[in-house]
Amino acid sequence: MGATDSRPVPDFSWSDADEPHVTRRRLILEAHPEMKDLFGPEIKTFPMTIAVVVFQFVMAYCMRDSPFGLLFLLAYAIGGTANHTLQLANHELSHNLCFQTETFNRLLGIVANLPTGVPSSVQFRKYHMEHHQYQGVDGMDTDVPTPWEVRFFNNVTVKKLTWVTMQAFAYGIRPLFVKPKAIGLWENLNLIAVMSSNVAVVYFWGWRSFAYLIIGTFLGLGLHPAAGHFIAEHYEFTKGAETYSYYGPWNYLNFNVGYHNEHHDFPKVAWSRLPMVRKIAPEFYDYLPYHTSYLKVIWDYITDPRMSPASRVKRVASPAVGQKK
Repeated sequence: MGATDSRPVPDFSWSDADEPHVTRRRLILEAHPEMKDLFGPEIKTFPMTIAVVVFQFVMAYCMRDSPFGLLFLLAYAIGGTANHTLQLANHELSHNLCFQTETFNRLLGIVANLPTGVPSSVQFRKYHMEHHQYQGVDGMDTDVPTPWEVRFFNNVTVKKLTWVTMQAFAYGIRPLFVKPKAIGLWENLNLIAVMSSNVAVVYFWGWRSFAYLIIGTFLGLGLHPAAGHFIAEHYEFTKGAETYSYYGPWNYLNFNVGYHNEHHDFPKVAWSRLPMVRKIAPEFYDYLPYHTSYLKVIWDYITDPRMSPASRVKRVASPAVGQKK
């Protein structure tokens, strides 16, 4: 956890009725109206996403005759990292932060989904918007572990290690139980595109190529340094602090998702300009707790008996904004 300096924390007059990101956004815009100049899409997301998609399919082709041991190692180290990057490209695209047109963002999201082997892009977009709108609200924010997860995995080290390793399943299955949504045209298009890609990979290159892709997806979303942001972002390492930024090298591969306070404060700012948010308004960010190592985040979460899936700031929905319990 990054340390803050010794100067007194300024009084930003947080409103108890406001969710902190809403309040901080309002105060920052009052103090720095030029922040609005950062709003809008980033077209560089397009070639970067396509480059990683092509890279992954080239790697899958190269794995077609690979020994399984080497395949597994490369699926973790390279495939897991690359597929995680594509998942975070989808995070940007869910905010329509590549193209001006929503349809183009949706289509690129499906393309980014192809090497991952699991159709998730369209559904993620729906649930992620609710994560921003209802952060920490049980039954609305599917980023929050369910009561069953809290009871079963609790704060036992071995159980938490299992939970972290299986995060891909938790994030994929949890929304279906917490808040199932109707399947529409875009979901079906996403499904057809990804399954067709999977069949083509198996048909032309074989099962080992497909194994490289799918193993990379599940390993890259589990006990993997790139996946440390799942825990770093909203688990309550500091009492009362519900969102944390990460300032470290994984931001280069993770579309700056580490700038998470900045992202929740200004979800209309694309990844490439998120560091500017902190530079423009350091007085609002330099005092917040932050992380500098995803490996330390994962280690601390698993080994600290005070941490568990319940270590989240919870809110109850209100007519205006969520409120802390």
